[in-house]
Order: sequence, then C-alpha cells, then structure tokens
Amino acid sequence: MNRRPWAARIAAVASLTDDKRLQLFEVVAASPQPVGRDEVAEAVGLPRSTVSFHLDRLVQDGLLTVEFRKPPGRVGPGSGRPAKMYRPVGGEVGASVPDRNYDLAGELMADAIETSLSGGEPVAGALQSASYRRGREMAEAAESLEDFLVQAGYRPLPDGDGGFLLPNCPFHRLSQQHPAVVCGMNGAFLRGAAAGCGAPEDRVAGDDEAGHCCARITGPGRTA
Repeated sequence: MNRRPWAARIAAVASLTDDKRLQLFEVVAASPQPVGRDEVAEAVGLPRSTVSFHLDRLVQDGLLTVEFRKPPGRVGPGSGRPAKMYRPVGGEVGASVPDRNYDLAGELMADAIETSLSGGEPVAGALQSASYRRGREMAEAAESLEDFLVQAGYRPLPDGDGGFLLPNCPFHRLSQQHPAVVCGMNGAFLRGAAAGCGAPEDRVAGDDEAGHCCARITGPGRTA
C-alpha cells in the first residue's frame, strides 16, 4: 500500500495543531532550500533547543525530512562538519474521519478516461479494468486479504462464517451520489485485491446493509 496507516496520517495532521510547530513548519515549507535549526530559530525568535525539539517531532510525524550538508559560508575549525537540515516531505499528507480515499477514486477515474480517449474503449469498461488492475497491484504486498482490507480503510469485521463485513467505504460520499459508477469501480477493485492476495475473486459479493460498503467478503468456499 502506498498510503501511510490511518493512525499515522491522523497523528501527522494533529501535530500541526501546536502553534509553535505550525509556525516552524511554515518557515521550512516556505524556504526554497533545506534550512538548519539556527536559521529557523532566528526566523521565529525561539530558543534553538525549542526549535530543535519541534523540528524533530515534525520529522517523526512524517511532515519534514532531514538531510545533512555543509551550510554555505562556514569557515574555521569544524566548518566541514555537515549540519542537520530540514525540508518538507515530497508527498502530501491527508487524513479524514472516517478514513476515506477519494484520491484513489480520482486516479482510477482519470486512468479510465485517459484510456477511453486514447483507445476508444467505453469509459465503463476502462474503469472496471483500471480498478481491477490497481486493486491487484496494491494487494500483492499484503500478508492476506484481511490485511489489505485493513490497510485500505474498509475496517473488516468477521461475519461469523469465515468472511468479512466492510463497515467503512473509502469512497462513501461518491458512492452516495453515483452508486452505479462507484460501486462497480469498488467491486472491480476488491476483486483485483482478492486476486493479488491469492484469494478467489468470487469471494467478493454485494452487500445492501445500510451504512456498509456495497461489498462484503464471503467465507472460503462460499460465494454470493
């Protein structure tokens, strides 16, 4: 899975509720080059020890990254020692409660539209293919289908018959507005995930229980 665990994403966003930490993050993010603790401390007027603590916490929470380089202009003894420099992480950090993944939905739909425009395939078929392929690719590194469902945000619950109910839909709002399109996309995605985990694709079945994902996972040897 490409996304960090949900709890880690929540912790990263929550880290910026601290006013000092937010101020330091904005200073680092606004710089075109990595910056050191002394430079940040001077910019915000805080003690170096305080700045160092908060910068390292931002690294721990996955919002900043560290590199070591010799700052320009240093001369004299010890000037060749690389200094700890900070810069923002390259990717985005987003979190929602409950966990949603609208970015993935957008990527799948854009992939399908691009395929349709370039090859003439109907968008509906292209979306099914793109969703199946992405589900399979994402699930190949998972330890099991249940592990994948947890990582993908479906919050699987054992149904007592060897399968799983899926109380959370990562595409919930879209599925409410466009159920035929999004539920079809979701089903193809889950079938691809099952295949990527080495599970039969026909374990993915429909579920019309209110408040649940439109799909469920049946027990081994059982199909819808």
